[in-house]
Amino acid sequence: MREMYSLPFSHEEVFAGEAGEQIPYHRMYGKQYCVPALTVYTPEELKELHTAVEAVDAIYGKVMRFIQRYMPDSFLENALGIHPGLIPAARMEAVTGGITRQDWIIGEAGLKCIENNTDTPTGIPESAALEHILIGRTEDQAWTAPSVHMDARIRDCFRSWLSFYAEQGLQGPVTFTSYGEHVEDRTNTTYLMERCREAGYEVLYAPLEELEIVPGEALYHQGREIQLLYRLYPLEYLIGDRDETTGVDIGAALIELVREAQLGLMNPVQHVLMQSKGFMAAIWSLYERNEQTPEYCGFTLFDEAELDVISRYLLPTYFTAEPFEQSDAPYVAKSYWGREGRGTLLLDHRAVQDSAANTQADSLSLLNRQLESDIRGDIPAVLNKDDDEDEEVAAYYENQPKIYQQLMPMEQAVIQTEDGEYSGYLLTGVFVIGGRFAGMLPRVGEKVTGDMAYYCAAAVREPIKDEEEKEWKSWD
Repeated sequence: MREMYSLPFSHEEVFAGEAGEQIPYHRMYGKQYCVPALTVYTPEELKELHTAVEAVDAIYGKVMRFIQRYMPDSFLENALGIHPGLIPAARMEAVTGGITRQDWIIGEAGLKCIENNTDTPTGIPESAALEHILIGRTEDQAWTAPSVHMDARIRDCFRSWLSFYAEQGLQGPVTFTSYGEHVEDRTNTTYLMERCREAGYEVLYAPLEELEIVPGEALYHQGREIQLLYRLYPLEYLIGDRDETTGVDIGAALIELVREAQLGLMNPVQHVLMQSKGFMAAIWSLYERNEQTPEYCGFTLFDEAELDVISRYLLPTYFTAEPFEQSDAPYVAKSYWGREGRGTLLLDHRAVQDSAANTQADSLSLLNRQLESDIRGDIPAVLNKDDDEDEEVAAYYENQPKIYQQLMPMEQAVIQTEDGEYSGYLLTGVFVIGGRFAGMLPRVGEKVTGDMAYYCAAAVREPIKDEEEKEWKSWD
């Protein structure tokens, strides 16, 4: 059971001032979202997380480059579910590192990373700003804030991106966009915008609905050309966007500007490869076939240290449920583009009906044939589903291809909410920005963590020892 520390203040007392200004969505969907409480981690957990998340991020980056350089378009389209219109831009090699958030379970088996949001992670102001505010309201405790360096990481990340794009001749103000009326997205976007401003760049905000595109020419906001764009809008949505009035395929036109080096996106389009949950199954397939990679590309993909990182921190993940059916093990099915728990199902292999249809494997090489032959369309029985979810939204996620991952029990946590005591399960989000540990986003919710989970800021109760403090300061 995870230790939780409740602040001696009501929700209204905490969020009446600065905290409420920083996080105006501290209540969402008519209920409390941010709880005046701390999720307590030990110094040892924090130290291992710091090492583990950076090692996992490096694995993601290495596999991304391997896929960009060596895997055919058929693999990107079939195994990763990448829209064909995104593939050419996804192959463009931008600077590695970005603004990402890994989700971790801490349990009896140790630390396990269950997925990675590499395209449009949110929860940034909670970790970077609210955590510090909440810890500052504690009494008679010596606490360490794990996300203390997050703002610096964000500034460094923008410097890296914008230096890369400047070499391509892309310059001018950095435009930040999201749906203007979506408070959470806009707050996350403008928080990043202010950090970019602090890094020394001119910045502007433009609501997504106000952007205009002239195919083959440029992206505009109120007549001003945009060459640099941070967008809090998923690429898998963007590529299908179409102007019903003019008939212009907006997403395709925007991606074409990226391909022609007329527009720099942040996160870069290459991040869509890692956003696909098929990427997790691809990592595991490559891990299991590491000795065969020289036959395919002339070198061994992972060294011994990287193999250890994968086996220690990642979970067995496949394109088919068969390995779990054969081993009598519980598992999880996850839709390729599932978000906020949507499209994630807890499964029992004994309830699965065999309705699989193997996709046609590519024949370019032994390795590619083996990887693609794993892809199946198993439709398993559902043991955990939100019956109140909007049918159209549910259908969008449930009809996507799925990957199958070993089920890792989540740690329980009990918190005090405005509605009384709540017993849930802890998911530890960890931001990795520019390849470096940046901050933490603990949420307490159901066994499948959804958008109704509670945010409880991360904190380390015990003071960091002298030698650990030197190491901690060196992280900045």
